[in-house]
Amino acid sequence: MSKAAEQKVVKDYEREPVPQDKRKGWFVLSIVWLGAIVALSAIILGGTLAGGLTMPQAIIATFIGTFLLAVLSALCGLVGAKTNLSTALVSTFALGRYGAYAVSVVIAIALFGWFGVQLDLFGASLAQVIDNAFGVEINTKLLVLIGGILMTTTAVIGYKAIEKLSIVAIPLLGILIVASLFKVVNGSSESQVLDNLFGEPLTIGVAVSMIIGSLAVGAIIGPDISRYAKTPKDAVISSFVGFFAGFSLVLIASIIIAKATTQVDIVAIMLNLGWGTGALLVLILAQWTTNDNNLYSSALGFSVIFKKIPKFVLTIIAGVIGTALAIGGIYDNFIPFLTFLSTLIPPIGGIYVADYFANKQKYSFDNLDNMTAVSVPGISVWVIAALVAFMTTPAPNGFGLFTLTGASGFDAFLVALVLQFVVSKVVPVKVSNTISM
Repeated sequence: MSKAAEQKVVKDYEREPVPQDKRKGWFVLSIVWLGAIVALSAIILGGTLAGGLTMPQAIIATFIGTFLLAVLSALCGLVGAKTNLSTALVSTFALGRYGAYAVSVVIAIALFGWFGVQLDLFGASLAQVIDNAFGVEINTKLLVLIGGILMTTTAVIGYKAIEKLSIVAIPLLGILIVASLFKVVNGSSESQVLDNLFGEPLTIGVAVSMIIGSLAVGAIIGPDISRYAKTPKDAVISSFVGFFAGFSLVLIASIIIAKATTQVDIVAIMLNLGWGTGALLVLILAQWTTNDNNLYSSALGFSVIFKKIPKFVLTIIAGVIGTALAIGGIYDNFIPFLTFLSTLIPPIGGIYVADYFANKQKYSFDNLDNMTAVSVPGISVWVIAALVAFMTTPAPNGFGLFTLTGASGFDAFLVALVLQFVVSKVVPVKVSNTISM
């Protein structure tokens, strides 16, 4: 392959706006969002809700949680669509050049850490599939390594590969979920589906918090995907299709299936329904479409810091580290650390959304190099909002001093949004050696 052809394959506009002729409409963006959102973890979350809530309670919690996520994603995605820049670059306007470096490090490390966690789940699920189908036990770590190579490959190519993989996986997953839904409903009584409780009791508030917490980070880094939107309207519509329509339907279907079978383990459910290995492979494919997004956004973050290193090289490095973490048992040892880092990400969204609406004139690619080195007010808001998140996060991962909305990530976003809007209106902004309010 020639160097020009190689560049065409891996070109992803990580340090510049996405050109107009490369941007996509809301339908394609929605498919990409669904690929990122729908995974084994989403179906397992549905099973957890099914075990602790009645069906009406679960539906109410699902609609509230997914709607709030869609609003969060739409606000962040709007900024990405207006600038056509990644999350790390967008944050430069509000936090300064070095502030954006800090954002990039937090996002990158958190996401390739979660890449390792999801990869560990991928390997364990695939091992179970092979054992059930062929009666052969394969070392899970070998499967983790193979999965890491596959996911890193699509992330290296970038948005193009993620889009194509999602277009294949999401229809298959949709067919599988609908078919499973019909099968369990026809074989279950109404009371079994509506009132069956088989897990730890939950309240609607706690359930909403779980739903928001499961994807809050994904919504905050929305510009990484929405920068490819043709118009801001496409970004907003795709956020609601992905987070509100898509995620809510998957959760509700998973809740019904779990209630009818009184099981949370999705692999066991699919085998009991008689779908066989093919269905499980579809679920694993869905895991792939979610996890390569983690690596993709991680590399976008690093590309802001290491400007002379091609993004595909950074992606490979992140993939190697993430795969090594999965093989080394990240799930057992690093979840508290990743939770800590993830708490730092939601305030970033509140900061750049508020700052954008307060100072739209500076949000242009041409102004990036003229931004201040460090925005002390923006960094201060980030620290305050992150502290609020820790204070509202239950122990042992947080202080658990009080509660606001019940979802610590959403708390941090709202606090940062309000504080940054006030700061952006009061503190002068320096752009191209001029002062504006």
